[in-house]
Amino acid sequence: MDNQSSLALYLGLGVVASILLAGGLLMMKSRSPALPPAHGRAIFHAVLIWIRDPIWIGGLGVQALGYALYVAALSDAPISLVAVMMQGGIALFVIFAVLFLHEQATPREWAGIVGILAAMLMLTFSLNAGAAGGKTNVPSLWAFSVISFAVAVAPFAFARIRRGGLATAIASGVAFGLGSLCAKQLADTFAAHASAGAMLRMFVQPWLYLISAANIAGLILLQNSFHAARGIIAMPLSSAISNVVPIIGGMIAFGEVLPAEPLAASLRVAAFALTVGSSALLATGDEAV
Repeated sequence: MDNQSSLALYLGLGVVASILLAGGLLMMKSRSPALPPAHGRAIFHAVLIWIRDPIWIGGLGVQALGYALYVAALSDAPISLVAVMMQGGIALFVIFAVLFLHEQATPREWAGIVGILAAMLMLTFSLNAGAAGGKTNVPSLWAFSVISFAVAVAPFAFARIRRGGLATAIASGVAFGLGSLCAKQLADTFAAHASAGAMLRMFVQPWLYLISAANIAGLILLQNSFHAARGIIAMPLSSAISNVVPIIGGMIAFGEVLPAEPLAASLRVAAFALTVGSSALLATGDEAV
């Protein structure tokens, strides 16, 4: 299989992963009115109640399958490209929320859905130029993680954003995005040394544990945001940030650069920008600030 076909295959895995992740989130969002938020000392008690709910835990299982395919996609595709393909999950979630949860989408939000689909199409047309990547710069990865953490905490200083559930949605997106960067590092390590020894080394390196911690934190924060905001606001905001973080982090920490071909490079930049702008449209509905 040539490089272009291989890249398309792994990005296709990213699309399937986005469908599963959107479906799992829909199941979890549908239970938010019946489940308690996880705050302060009640976090563990609330999470136990979530786990005992069959629909919620089923949604978590669908999410786990989607995440497994996402990690598989990262093993042979740049994280910045996979992140854009994963944005399709935003569009799917909004459509599912309207159809099954009877949430209302405004013309502004529908424009965001169309924009995300257009970004995925533009990315497809840029694939023939390939995607370059380099060796991981671990110090840059740690520095970027610290900056991202500060970005996640900052919105909690604003009462209106905090009360509206947007601060927790933003923080969940940063957590998921950092988890993706750690997953990329883990996938690259395993792909470079695919052996039993490499599998054992996974358990002595920090990446597996950081992935788990980031995704658990992101999951709790996102479920909490579902209690204060509509799903078609909270999920797009979280998902957009969770994909912007690895797009930027992929360039900073993994040496992912734009194609040399001008048209392909322009399409890819436009796809990234359209992804961010369309997600912003989805996140600035009636409940957004």
